[in-house]
Amino acid sequence: MTLLRRFAANIVGHAIAMFARFVTAVRPDWRGIAPVPHQRVYYANHVSNGDMPMIWSCLPPAMRRTVRPVAAADYWLKNRLRAFVGPEVFNCVLVDRRPEARAAGEDPMAAILRALEEGSSLIIFPEGNRNMTDDPLLPFKAGLYNIGKAFPDVDLVPTWIDNVNEIMPKGEVIPLPLICTVTFGAPVHVAPDEDKDAFLTRASDALLGLAPEVRT
Repeated sequence: MTLLRRFAANIVGHAIAMFARFVTAVRPDWRGIAPVPHQRVYYANHVSNGDMPMIWSCLPPAMRRTVRPVAAADYWLKNRLRAFVGPEVFNCVLVDRRPEARAAGEDPMAAILRALEEGSSLIIFPEGNRNMTDDPLLPFKAGLYNIGKAFPDVDLVPTWIDNVNEIMPKGEVIPLPLICTVTFGAPVHVAPDEDKDAFLTRASDALLGLAPEVRT
């Protein structure tokens, strides 16, 4: 990235964060962990295209530089604007969801694990796709478990986004002004000898436990 493009990306990033705070009054709730620059994987519910910017905007500026959202290459490379915002503003780790678009034998987890090896933190959506159902969460894909097994010392932080679906309903371009809360819970880790299904159930329960309607 050239110096000029890096400068432009920083300006756009600050503008996105300010816009998100202005429109949604997004409020971070660091309930289970402190906002400090440790390597983490923030895993969140996914109901809207606004999810990732909401989490990213909640992070202190110093943390944003090292936290990389994992995002769909086929979405963020669709046009020139997205191809600038995704890779250069958000510094996304891009993964193509289309098997036919990947090189032969290419592992979609490789870029994610490489980013962690380089010391980055991540934002991921373990449901895989936006949840358009009435269920609070879709079943988690195996990626979160694979990350936890490969990097057992990295905190996996459940991150619940509340009200984004109302702010950015499907098909809408202009956000509706509502208050949005992003709640960061206590981290989880894959326990020794814990199998995939048991861990994903536990991780899902930890995330769901942050949802307002099921809090006790």
